[in-house]
Amino acid sequence: MNVFILNTGRCGSTTVIRAFQHATNYTALHESRSSMLATERLNYPTNHIEADNRLTWFLGQLDQKYGNDAFYVHLLRARAGTVASYAKRWDSNVTIVRGFGESILIRRPDQISDIEKLQISSDYYDAANANIELF
Repeated sequence: MNVFILNTGRCGSTTVIRAFQHATNYTALHESRSSMLATERLNYPTNHIEADNRLTWFLGQLDQKYGNDAFYVHLLRARAGTVASYAKRWDSNVTIVRGFGESILIRRPDQISDIEKLQISSDYYDAANANIELF
């Protein structure tokens, strides 16, 4: 059986995986297949624990592949801390919240103010968690 830690990111998922890596009956990795395409993206080994915030975009396919043969954990961090963390690291590299703002919400990167970074981060937090809760 596999375990999927569904989360927004910026919530302790790396730390949780580090703890699970001490288990002897499961493998545990963080974002281990995030660069894979198509069916390889969700091709996890049996008895594996995976934390990857991008899985919120693959919930339907995750259910089709693993269904009731997996255990799903919704890892939450308080909204304010998550939103502040994403807004703070907006320009440091490409993040899921930046992609959400620029590609899902179709906001032009050169026109996103610091206040909008907070709002986009809030919108992402709400959307990701609502998807996980519905799943």
